[in-house]
Amino acid sequence: MGYAGPPIRSFGPMSPSPPPPVAPNPSDTSFGLRLRRRWSAWFERWGGIAPLLVAEFVVWLGFGGLLPVLPLYFTEQGIDLATLGIVIAAWPAARLVSEPIFGWLADRTERVPLMVIGLVATGVFGALPLVLTGPFAFVLLRAGAGLGAAIYDPAARGFLADATPPDRRGEAFGLYGAAQMGGLLIGPTIGAFGAAQFGGIAFVFVFSAIAAVVAAVGIALRVREERYERHVHPTRPPDVTTLPPDSPFIEGRLAADLAADDAARPGRTLRLLNRGLIAALIINLGGYYAGGTYEVIWSLFLEGLGADLALIGLTFAMFGLPVLVLSPLAGKLVDKRGSMAFIVVGSILPIVTGILYTFLSDPLLAVPLILLEATGFAFLNPALYAVVAANSPPGRSSTAQGLFGAAGTLGFIAASLAAGVLAERSILYPFYVFSAFMTLTLVLGLAIGGRRLSGRPLTSEPARSVP
Repeated sequence: MGYAGPPIRSFGPMSPSPPPPVAPNPSDTSFGLRLRRRWSAWFERWGGIAPLLVAEFVVWLGFGGLLPVLPLYFTEQGIDLATLGIVIAAWPAARLVSEPIFGWLADRTERVPLMVIGLVATGVFGALPLVLTGPFAFVLLRAGAGLGAAIYDPAARGFLADATPPDRRGEAFGLYGAAQMGGLLIGPTIGAFGAAQFGGIAFVFVFSAIAAVVAAVGIALRVREERYERHVHPTRPPDVTTLPPDSPFIEGRLAADLAADDAARPGRTLRLLNRGLIAALIINLGGYYAGGTYEVIWSLFLEGLGADLALIGLTFAMFGLPVLVLSPLAGKLVDKRGSMAFIVVGSILPIVTGILYTFLSDPLLAVPLILLEATGFAFLNPALYAVVAANSPPGRSSTAQGLFGAAGTLGFIAASLAAGVLAERSILYPFYVFSAFMTLTLVLGLAIGGRRLSGRPLTSEPARSVP
């Protein structure tokens, strides 16, 4: 996977250095030599974010192992469906309140400590339901895990956006999504095997916690964000308002963005809440409404069709497969052709499969539908991330990512609460509702965003000051 073009900006002394050029070796086969050259080219381009991608993969190994068993474990502990929705909603509720705050903070301080603290908190709170049980304890612990995720995610995505040139951000976020889905693909298998060999569901909780802590250690050791010296901005056009130097970190990002981008994008808006970002928030709201629905009812839905834990875990792994394979390609195409078509197709596929699930009588038939649905999200996610990055003012990338995450979290909360209540009437009702809601948010987002959903910065709109 060698890619041509300028290398990304690397951060700090601990960022991995590109490997030396590969000299021809007579003992190498032509295939081996090509492979080494491709790896060298890939690492030269993406080496600066490779530690973050590895950490994301490790986190999602644990998350992938835990996700299928959470509803089953909580119901085994005597939680009814309506209360289950509240327990599941506690995680995104904590994110909704705190993620914009930590996104704002990540733009004004070092991001690595925030990522480490967030991952450690996620691991600790994620394992404690084995010790502290009952509805109230489950709600508090899931909220604690959500708080950890809110500390980590905006800092990680903001780092990724700032470490990647604008014309490669879709591809970078495609790799980011592929790392997540790689973990989701393998995690359920590890969880199911470990549960069978080492004491049941408890293994999955412990494994998830260890994965989060290991990822935190990796980020602490290998990811470094350079401390920029405070200095004056390059000369700006007189009609553009500069941002105040809040800290050396935001000042450095601003200076780098201005030097690289101002000539090509002299009219870039500095207003945070612009139409492109608002449209991305709305569409993300619908996508996460689907995610919240599935987290509450999917395992129970398949169990009702006769699926065992192994098959339930397989369905989660199958969701990760298309995202793992297609997200980097989709991100690369987004960079070349824009985000609009990928947003539309990526939304329609989950909408359609949501309805088709209601006709299933054999749980095995869910697998091909999951592959189709996951293909949609493989298109949708890097396209939305590219829109958010393109519509983020310089120095506000983590803040924009925090708002983006909060919008998705709001959809997740609404789905978690609604799905539990609807499922008590019929396990099929949540599927109908999420398909309708995702359709509504897609139409509304397209109407508001217009050409800003191309995922490319616009130069025609006059600059505005940051609120």
